[in-house]
Amino acid sequence: MVKKVKLHDLCCANCAAKIEDKVAKIKGVGSVTVNFLTEKMILDVEEEKFEVIKVEIEKIVHKIEPDVEIEYL
Repeated sequence: MVKKVKLHDLCCANCAAKIEDKVAKIKGVGSVTVNFLTEKMILDVEEEKFEVIKVEIEKIVHKIEPDVEIEYL
Protein backbone atom coordinates (compact mmCIF):
# COMPACT_ATOMS: atom_id res chain seq x y z
CA MET A 1 0.00 0.00 0.00
CA VAL A 2 1.41 3.41 -0.93
CA LYS A 3 1.05 6.19 1.64
CA LYS A 4 1.97 9.87 1.32
CA VAL A 5 3.08 11.95 4.27
CA LYS A 6 3.62 15.71 4.36
CA LEU A 7 6.51 16.85 6.58
CA HIS A 8 5.75 20.53 7.20
CA ASP A 9 8.79 22.76 7.89
CA LEU A 10 11.47 20.18 7.10
CA CYS A 11 14.68 22.22 7.52
CA CYS A 12 17.28 20.62 5.24
CA ALA A 13 18.07 17.93 2.67
CA ASN A 14 20.45 16.24 5.12
CA CYS A 15 17.65 15.73 7.63
CA ALA A 16 15.39 14.43 4.87
CA ALA A 17 18.06 11.86 3.96
CA LYS A 18 18.46 10.81 7.60
CA ILE A 19 14.70 10.36 7.96
CA GLU A 20 14.56 8.34 4.74
CA ASP A 21 17.40 6.08 5.89
CA LYS A 22 15.88 5.41 9.33
CA VAL A 23 12.31 4.87 8.09
CA ALA A 24 13.56 2.42 5.44
CA LYS A 25 14.77 0.19 8.29
CA ILE A 26 11.33 -0.14 9.91
CA LYS A 27 9.92 -3.65 9.59
CA GLY A 28 6.98 -3.55 7.18
CA VAL A 29 8.32 -0.69 5.06
CA GLY A 30 9.08 -1.87 1.53
CA SER A 31 10.42 1.41 0.19
CA VAL A 32 10.52 5.07 1.17
CA THR A 33 11.54 8.34 -0.44
CA VAL A 34 11.68 11.72 1.26
CA ASN A 35 11.77 14.81 -0.94
CA PHE A 36 13.08 17.89 0.87
CA LEU A 37 11.77 20.38 -1.71
CA THR A 38 8.18 19.11 -1.67
CA GLU A 39 8.37 18.11 2.02
CA LYS A 40 6.78 14.76 1.14
CA MET A 41 7.52 11.20 2.14
CA ILE A 42 6.18 8.40 -0.05
CA LEU A 43 6.06 4.95 1.54
CA ASP A 44 5.25 1.47 0.36
CA VAL A 45 4.08 -0.30 3.51
CA GLU A 46 2.28 -3.42 4.66
CA GLU A 47 -1.30 -2.22 5.20
CA GLU A 48 -1.97 -4.30 8.30
CA LYS A 49 1.13 -2.86 10.03
CA PHE A 50 0.56 0.79 9.11
CA GLU A 51 -0.67 1.95 12.54
CA VAL A 52 2.48 0.56 14.19
CA ILE A 53 4.65 1.99 11.40
CA LYS A 54 3.08 5.45 11.89
CA VAL A 55 4.19 5.48 15.53
CA GLU A 56 7.75 4.56 14.53
CA ILE A 57 7.80 7.21 11.78
CA GLU A 58 6.72 9.90 14.21
CA LYS A 59 9.44 8.92 16.71
CA ILE A 60 12.11 9.03 14.01
CA VAL A 61 10.97 12.31 12.46
CA HIS A 62 10.66 14.12 15.77
CA LYS A 63 14.04 12.86 16.97
CA ILE A 64 15.72 14.29 13.85
CA GLU A 65 13.41 17.30 13.35
CA PRO A 66 11.50 18.13 16.57
CA ASP A 67 9.47 20.97 15.02
CA VAL A 68 8.18 19.12 11.96
CA GLU A 69 4.42 18.70 11.72
CA ILE A 70 3.43 15.35 10.21
CA GLU A 71 0.31 15.10 8.04
CA TYR A 72 -0.86 11.81 6.55
CA LEU A 73 -2.38 12.46 3.14
